[in-house]
Amino acid sequence: MIAWGLAAAVTFATLGPPRYRPHADLSQNGEHALAFVLVGLAFGLAYKKNRMATALFAIAFTGAMEVLQLWAPGRHARISDFMVDAAAAWAGLALAATLDWIVSRNRPQIS
Repeated sequence: MIAWGLAAAVTFATLGPPRYRPHADLSQNGEHALAFVLVGLAFGLAYKKNRMATALFAIAFTGAMEVLQLWAPGRHARISDFMVDAAAAWAGLALAATLDWIVSRNRPQIS
Protein backbone atom coordinates (compact mmCIF):
# COMPACT_ATOMS: atom_id res chain seq x y z
CA MET A 1 0.00 0.00 0.00
CA ILE A 2 2.86 2.38 0.84
CA ALA A 3 4.55 1.58 -2.46
CA TRP A 4 1.47 2.51 -4.47
CA GLY A 5 0.97 5.66 -2.37
CA LEU A 6 4.53 6.74 -3.15
CA ALA A 7 4.00 5.96 -6.83
CA ALA A 8 0.85 8.12 -6.80
CA ALA A 9 2.68 10.97 -5.04
CA VAL A 10 5.55 10.82 -7.54
CA THR A 11 3.04 10.79 -10.40
CA PHE A 12 1.32 13.88 -9.02
CA ALA A 13 4.63 15.64 -8.43
CA THR A 14 5.80 14.74 -11.93
CA LEU A 15 2.64 15.57 -13.86
CA GLY A 16 0.78 17.98 -11.60
CA PRO A 17 1.06 21.76 -11.52
CA PRO A 18 4.62 22.82 -10.64
CA ARG A 19 3.40 25.13 -7.84
CA TYR A 20 2.12 22.09 -5.89
CA ARG A 21 5.35 20.15 -6.24
CA PRO A 22 7.39 19.71 -3.07
CA HIS A 23 10.92 21.04 -3.26
CA ALA A 24 13.91 19.82 -1.28
CA ASP A 25 17.25 21.54 -0.89
CA LEU A 26 18.64 19.22 -3.55
CA SER A 27 19.42 19.66 -7.20
CA GLN A 28 16.84 18.56 -9.75
CA ASN A 29 18.69 15.26 -10.14
CA GLY A 30 18.86 14.92 -6.37
CA GLU A 31 15.10 15.35 -6.04
CA HIS A 32 14.51 12.82 -8.80
CA ALA A 33 16.95 10.34 -7.24
CA LEU A 34 15.42 10.66 -3.77
CA ALA A 35 11.88 10.15 -5.07
CA PHE A 36 12.70 7.12 -7.19
CA VAL A 37 15.01 5.47 -4.64
CA LEU A 38 12.09 5.57 -2.21
CA VAL A 39 9.70 4.18 -4.82
CA GLY A 40 12.15 1.40 -5.73
CA LEU A 41 12.75 0.57 -2.07
CA ALA A 42 9.03 0.47 -1.28
CA PHE A 43 8.19 -1.75 -4.28
CA GLY A 44 11.21 -3.95 -3.59
CA LEU A 45 10.07 -4.56 -0.03
CA ALA A 46 6.42 -5.02 -1.00
CA TYR A 47 6.93 -7.40 -3.95
CA LYS A 48 9.72 -9.81 -3.02
CA LYS A 49 8.52 -12.91 -4.82
CA ASN A 50 9.19 -11.76 -8.38
CA ARG A 51 12.02 -9.25 -8.31
CA MET A 52 12.52 -9.27 -12.08
CA ALA A 53 8.90 -8.28 -12.74
CA THR A 54 9.17 -5.60 -10.07
CA ALA A 55 12.35 -4.25 -11.66
CA LEU A 56 10.72 -4.21 -15.10
CA PHE A 57 7.73 -2.38 -13.64
CA ALA A 58 10.06 0.21 -12.08
CA ILE A 59 11.73 0.90 -15.43
CA ALA A 60 8.36 1.09 -17.20
CA PHE A 61 7.04 3.45 -14.50
CA THR A 62 10.02 5.79 -14.79
CA GLY A 63 9.73 5.78 -18.57
CA ALA A 64 6.00 6.45 -18.43
CA MET A 65 6.56 9.43 -16.13
CA GLU A 66 8.93 10.99 -18.66
CA VAL A 67 6.76 10.25 -21.70
CA LEU A 68 3.60 11.59 -20.02
CA GLN A 69 5.39 14.88 -19.39
CA LEU A 70 5.18 15.51 -23.15
CA TRP A 71 1.50 16.34 -22.59
CA ALA A 72 1.80 18.06 -19.21
CA PRO A 73 1.86 21.86 -19.50
CA GLY A 74 5.10 23.37 -18.25
CA ARG A 75 6.83 20.01 -17.97
CA HIS A 76 9.72 18.64 -20.03
CA ALA A 77 10.58 15.06 -20.87
CA ARG A 78 14.32 14.41 -20.83
CA ILE A 79 16.30 11.23 -21.41
CA SER A 80 18.73 12.37 -18.69
CA ASP A 81 15.86 12.50 -16.18
CA PHE A 82 14.82 9.00 -17.22
CA MET A 83 18.37 7.73 -16.69
CA VAL A 84 18.55 9.25 -13.19
CA ASP A 85 15.06 8.01 -12.29
CA ALA A 86 15.67 4.48 -13.57
CA ALA A 87 19.07 4.18 -11.88
CA ALA A 88 17.62 5.47 -8.61
CA ALA A 89 14.67 3.06 -8.78
CA TRP A 90 17.06 0.16 -9.40
CA ALA A 91 19.21 1.33 -6.48
CA GLY A 92 16.11 1.28 -4.26
CA LEU A 93 15.26 -2.22 -5.49
CA ALA A 94 18.82 -3.37 -4.80
CA LEU A 95 18.67 -1.87 -1.32
CA ALA A 96 15.39 -3.72 -0.67
CA ALA A 97 16.91 -7.02 -1.85
CA THR A 98 19.97 -6.44 0.34
CA LEU A 99 17.85 -5.65 3.39
CA ASP A 100 15.71 -8.73 2.74
CA TRP A 101 18.85 -10.89 2.46
CA ILE A 102 20.27 -9.49 5.72
CA VAL A 103 17.01 -10.09 7.58
CA SER A 104 16.66 -13.64 6.24
CA ARG A 105 20.26 -14.51 7.19
CA ASN A 106 19.79 -13.25 10.73
CA ARG A 107 16.42 -14.92 11.26
CA PRO A 108 16.67 -17.90 13.66
CA GLN A 109 16.24 -21.26 11.96
CA ILE A 110 13.31 -23.30 13.26
CA SER A 111 13.96 -27.06 13.31
